[in-house]
Parts: sequence; structure tokens; C-alpha cells
Amino acid sequence: MLRRSILFMIVGLLFLSSQLIADDNPLGWKVSKDTLDNGLKVVVLEDHSTPSVSVHVWYHVGSKNERPGITGISHMVEHMMFKGTDEVGPEEHARIVQAHGGLSNAFTHYDMTAYHESLGAKDLELALKLEADRMRDLAIDSTELASELQVVAEERRTRIDNSPFGPVNEQLFNQAYNAHPYNWTVIGFMSDIQAYSVDKLRRYYDTYYKPNNATLVVVGDVKAKDVFKLADKHFSPVPRSKYPVYRPTTEEPEQMGERRAKVHKIAQIPGFFAGYKACEAGHEDSYALDILSRILSGGESSRAYKRLVYDEQICLAAGGGMMALEDPGMFFLYAIMQSPDKDTKDAEEMLYEELEKFKTEPLTERELQKAKNQIEAEKWMQLQSNENKAFAIGYYETIFDDYTLMFDEIDKYMAVTAEDVMEVAKKYFDERKRTVVTLVP
Repeated sequence: MLRRSILFMIVGLLFLSSQLIADDNPLGWKVSKDTLDNGLKVVVLEDHSTPSVSVHVWYHVGSKNERPGITGISHMVEHMMFKGTDEVGPEEHARIVQAHGGLSNAFTHYDMTAYHESLGAKDLELALKLEADRMRDLAIDSTELASELQVVAEERRTRIDNSPFGPVNEQLFNQAYNAHPYNWTVIGFMSDIQAYSVDKLRRYYDTYYKPNNATLVVVGDVKAKDVFKLADKHFSPVPRSKYPVYRPTTEEPEQMGERRAKVHKIAQIPGFFAGYKACEAGHEDSYALDILSRILSGGESSRAYKRLVYDEQICLAAGGGMMALEDPGMFFLYAIMQSPDKDTKDAEEMLYEELEKFKTEPLTERELQKAKNQIEAEKWMQLQSNENKAFAIGYYETIFDDYTLMFDEIDKYMAVTAEDVMEVAKKYFDERKRTVVTLVP
């Protein structure tokens, strides 16, 4: 891919350490990238199709950066980021954005956390000012923390503890990962949630939620030079982290045999989740695995759904997918039985039989092309709005440190062959690498 580096000798832009404009990408996007002296990466996509703008701040921190004793703290900091600063009161951030006709939200995942606003283009500076403010002076108040602890604890009860399949999914990760911090879910364990303190959150915030661990993405009806000036004005005063950023280096040891667990819980019908250790996002095998997952479980015409739900009529739902993460992730399967008298062992056997077929029977050209068409359509649809464009840029810049890799993604999917799918099936679908968790009502 061609890239052009252009050095701008403009007075007032001395804060920029480098600048790259890459408007020769396959999509014809006019993208500019800079890095402030404090380490904040700034990526701007000019799109003048609508008078709006999306502003994202991506932090390279998620539950993977946690440890026993503070699991879920990344998610907790996300909640506290809306609880005010020295200048903006509790919950005022969202109210200010809404008062200007905009929307704001955030999410936390295993590998990253992102905060985002969508507003009219004229309110660009407002969004940048608000994000810079909570990057610089988050107020972690003990009273607000005590209140929000109850909110997060109830969120865990709703999503996991009181959900039929929440504990099954949690146990799948608990059992599959013994050493790597993917062992716990993003929301964390209840005992850790209840033990968060102002000091713990302050130290975590001061380490990870700073410019040298962040990427600012702006997409919309803006000019890059204006964004860079405003980024300098509002973000340059924010100091770098006072603590070294920790990146987990532990590799999950090779799994030497199948692991099984049962979850006994009040529920109406049984089911199971199964996971196979797989590769990381961006790995050459991830594209073939994704295509395989579409054929296995991509809708009601997929192999798994057709066999277990339509033909055998033992399940209400069945499927799976490739969970690509920054470190080696998981290819998972699931089945929810049709009634209490249906046995999960039968569903397991049938799903494993379907996986075995991928090892020995090449995909038909029609199946392969259908999966590729689905993926291509999804990728293009996901790049229609400012919000989704910002998401794509933020993800690739955070996880791969290079947003331009996103432009090669569709080509990598289109290059997958039937033989590639057979090879990844043989490589990853080994029962010795499998973890199974069954819900027992």
C-alpha cells in the first residue's frame, strides 16, 4: 500500500511529532494522523457528506490489564468517567452532550475501552473539551463510588448471576484460561467489585487513562488542521501517565486435554457452551476461521442451525463463532435445548460431527462465496456512518497500532480458499484443546 509522508512547516503546529496523510487508500478516505508530545495519537477522517462529527477516545486498556483483586476495574472506571471532574459535575457530561442534540456512550472490552460522542460538526470543540477534561481531572469521589458500586454489582447480578447462561459463559473462560487474564469476564468477580476503593481506582486511572495510552479519533465534517489545533489546545496540557503501563506477557500454556464443568442453576432448559483455543485477531488463520463460523452458524440456513433446530428438532438455537482478541482467543460453540427432556450430549455429538466435516470435506464453491458475500456486505455496511468509521479506525489503531491495516481486511477474507478452511479446522478443532460447560437445570 502506498503511503505519503508530508512534513508541514506551519507555525503553531510545533506540538505535532509527525503527520501522515493517507488519502490514497482503497476507500479514498482523507485520513490524517499525528501524535502530540504527551503521546496522544490523533487520527482525523474528513467526511463532508453530513454536517456531523463523531469523536472517539480509545484507551488501550481492558480487563486483560487487570489482576486478581481488581478484576472488572476497567469497567468500573468507565462508570466513574461519567461521575464528574473539577469542572463538570456528576452525569453532567452526558447532559451537556444531549443538550446540544448529541449522543454519548462508552464500552469496555477485554483489550480496550472507548468513549464516544456524536454531535453536529459545530460542536467539535465541545466534545474535545469534555474528553480532555475527564482525561486530566477525573473526580473519584468516595460517595459517588459507593453509589456506583451498587449499580455495577446489580449489573453483574443481571448479566451473570441471575441469568441462565451467564454463569455458563463465565465458567467457559474461567476453565479455558488458567494463566492468561482472559480468565475473568469484563465485569469482574463480585468480591472484587465490592472491594473497589478510591485509591485502587485512582491508581488505575492514573496509569491507563492518560494520553500516552490513548487514541483520539475524529470523523466527520471537519478539517484536519482545525482538529489538530483544537487537540493541541485541550489535550496537550494533559500530562502523561505517572506510572508505567502494564501489558500482560503471560502466554496461556498448551492445553493437554479436554476440560469439563457443570453449572447447576435454576433454569427451564439445559444447554452448553464449548470453546477451542484459537488465534489472535489479525492472525492469518483468523480469516478462514471466521468464514468457517459463518458456514457453521451464520443464520438459520447454517449447518448447525439446520441440523440441530430444523432436521433433528432437539434445539431452540445452536451455533458458534470466532472470538478474535488481541491475544489468542477462542472459537466457541453453543446449543440451547428445545425442552428439558432433550440431552445436551446429543447436541454436542452432532456439533462435533459438523466440525469434523470441515476437516475432511472441502466447502462447496457456493458455501464459500456465500460466506464471503456476507462478510463483505457487513464490512461495507459498517463503514457507512461517522460513528462506525471512527470505531473501525479506533480499533485498528489501538490493537494493531496502525489504522491502515483495516483497508486490507476484505482482501484477506476474499483470498481464503476451501483448502484454508480445511487446514484451520484440522489445526484448531482438537478435543484436547476443548473446554465444555453444561447448564444443568
